[in-house]
Amino acid sequence: MEWIERLNSAINYMEEHLTKDIDYDELARIACCSTYHFQRMFSYMAGVPLSEYIRRRRMSLAAADLQGGEEKIIDIALKYGYDSPTAFNRAFQSIHGIAPSQSKTEGISLKSYPPISFKITIKGEAEMNYRIEKKDAFKIIGISKPLHQDMEENFAIVPQMWQEAAANGMIPKLASLMNTQLMGILGVSACNDLMQWKYYIAAASTLPAPEGFEEYAVPSATWAIFSGEGPALSIQELEKRIVTEWLPSSGYEYGNAPDIEVYLSSDPENTKYEIWIPVTKKVNL
Repeated sequence: MEWIERLNSAINYMEEHLTKDIDYDELARIACCSTYHFQRMFSYMAGVPLSEYIRRRRMSLAAADLQGGEEKIIDIALKYGYDSPTAFNRAFQSIHGIAPSQSKTEGISLKSYPPISFKITIKGEAEMNYRIEKKDAFKIIGISKPLHQDMEENFAIVPQMWQEAAANGMIPKLASLMNTQLMGILGVSACNDLMQWKYYIAAASTLPAPEGFEEYAVPSATWAIFSGEGPALSIQELEKRIVTEWLPSSGYEYGNAPDIEVYLSSDPENTKYEIWIPVTKKVNL
């Protein structure tokens, strides 16, 4: 229950700062997890990326302000963090489908997105296979691309990175470097708040990194490990279930280590995989 309460406290913070800067790091602090993990949890639980939710809330309030008729469009744009009328106009149209100037027309149809709140619901209609395992630090070798603080942009970066790796022969090269546990091609979201966010396609290895490859040390951690198989999209479905069904009632919360996808077979239509989530035992205050 404390976990849900912390998420709702983060929502309250957003509501209080819709006309100010919303600090994603502060949201994560309130929720007691990393900035990356907070955005990931939010998108799975709310069904919309965090940045889009904030945009919808701001544009809902902006529409009400415009219909009130007392403020100029440029003033309302500045109120909700847009430095130019063009940017505000684009954001407003993306939500309401009309220009801000049209919102004052009598009978015009607008959209309203009320603030969300999280509650515990009982699901569990399908089993989830998992184990808890402690693992010492280990090294991975691979390729990486920087990730953005805005999760929406990452939804395009990561799939494109896998497509390129499959097309240019990178996957077999990584497989040849693999010589220690975890045995599989890895997708590693290295998003500790103290470093630049990166996504690695890699292999666990004790070998020196060949030219053109990078090394990254995965820290010692306790992991909740979930197994699955199916098409690539089933991985996202399992990740969503972990966050929305397993984590709230597990007695664990997110730990400070990367999320890891372990691909045990290369068939894109029916791959076998594991999802490694860093966890720590919840502390009751």
